[in-house]
Amino acid sequence: MMRAALLHACGAAPAVGDRAVPVPAGDEILVRVTAASITPLDLLCASGTSYFGVPATPYVPGVQGVGVRDDGTAVWFPTSAGMRPGDGSLAEYAAVRAADTVALPDGIDHRLIAALGLSAVAAQLALTWRGELRPGERVLVLGAGGVVGQAAVRLALLAGAGTVIAAARSAAARQRAAQAGAAVVVPLEDGDDVARLAARLQAAADGPVDLVLDPLFGIPAAAALRTLRPGGRLVNLGSAAGETAPLDSATLRSGSLRILGYTNNELTPARRAEALTLIAAHAAAGRLTVDHETVRLHDIATAWHRTDRRIVVTP
Repeated sequence: MMRAALLHACGAAPAVGDRAVPVPAGDEILVRVTAASITPLDLLCASGTSYFGVPATPYVPGVQGVGVRDDGTAVWFPTSAGMRPGDGSLAEYAAVRAADTVALPDGIDHRLIAALGLSAVAAQLALTWRGELRPGERVLVLGAGGVVGQAAVRLALLAGAGTVIAAARSAAARQRAAQAGAAVVVPLEDGDDVARLAARLQAAADGPVDLVLDPLFGIPAAAALRTLRPGGRLVNLGSAAGETAPLDSATLRSGSLRILGYTNNELTPARRAEALTLIAAHAAAGRLTVDHETVRLHDIATAWHRTDRRIVVTP
């Protein structure tokens, strides 16, 4: 038996309990988990309101984790917990598809990789693969205090962006964005309308931007479009500020702007592994980090709904 976080009812926090150690299928291996993060996708799936449907309970949540194979190799791994039947990473052991694991550098901080994980993959590929970021370009990152946003600020600079402007809501979030390397950070305020926020973004950018990285949508996305140069791109990868946005045709047409969608679900295992390997190399070299806090598995119930920073769970 092993200790695991068990979700018994959708919408409730998981509780720690005993679970049989998983038996790997033919294409799987057993990984001893060393760190796993609580992500927005975990919370969405566990709510029972996601587009994946209502998960069968009880199950072990955790859509990604870091651990050690039998041969001692440290690996990052994804799971489909909450999206399809089966258990995830918030346990002492996980059975995962061998082909989906990504080997990590020796001595790397497993907790940091767990914190970065798929959020950093999304930031990296939304910028470079979907957004086609070119050296010297000017980038605006919305929601820059979150994990995706923090990673995007730093990864844009590492990919050669000339300047990164950030926007974030709380004072703590704005501080995180600045620490990630943003040249200027614009506050997102309650009651903002498109014109008012666009004016603040334009003043801070001091010139048109080439690419917007947008995990928010809503009013911030509509305002950010007005900062783009002719032919500029906005890549949307979330809807934290709203499922709809008040976009106007004149802005889109007059600037021949492009709005692009991004999802990690589109990635092949090879592309995801390539991005994760790059992220791990940056983290190992001290070039990439995000704000996170570590808690023990027995504290999962109190940590489950925290949104102030990325929570990483260790057994």
